[in-house]
Amino acid sequence: MKKSTIILLVVIAVVALWGITGYNGLVTADEGVKTAWSQVENQYQRRSDLIPNLVNTVKGYAEHESQTLEGVVAARAQATQVTVDPENLTPEAISAYMEAQDAVTSALGRLMMIREAYPDLKANQNFLELQAQLEGTENRIAVERNRFNDVARTYNTTIRRFPKNILASLFGFTAKPYFEANEGADVAPVVEF
Repeated sequence: MKKSTIILLVVIAVVALWGITGYNGLVTADEGVKTAWSQVENQYQRRSDLIPNLVNTVKGYAEHESQTLEGVVAARAQATQVTVDPENLTPEAISAYMEAQDAVTSALGRLMMIREAYPDLKANQNFLELQAQLEGTENRIAVERNRFNDVARTYNTTIRRFPKNILASLFGFTAKPYFEANEGADVAPVVEF
């Protein structure tokens, strides 16, 4: 064999090895984004699972607050119908998902205000436990959203950096959207009783 043939084979082997490891790295990063998104959905599902228990507990104390309770149930029902396919994480899909989840958050806020009108409810152990669970869930949602943004940022940076941007372009890896604050999130809500 000629020396030039050996050099050419070595160069081809190095490029092939780089392509294989680069592609596998992109697949791993893409799967990381999908996993992070699944964790976000898991935490929202946890919240949806807790809502019927909270509503039933409050119902026992606040029979005439049915409009608020019905609002929570309706928001939960709507939110559980909106899903996002991890293969199709677009800003529009995430925005629609977040609109449905924001409706639940708003309804829960109104529900939590009911406790001020019902001192017995504030002291009820079941209500206090469910309230703590919901507060913990809201914190978990925030943590998972932050993790998702971190994983999406790492992925987006990877597919934009040279030379992996060449592989990303060849194999159709595209940027993933981030969770962003909703319009008006910088304004504190007014709570009135």
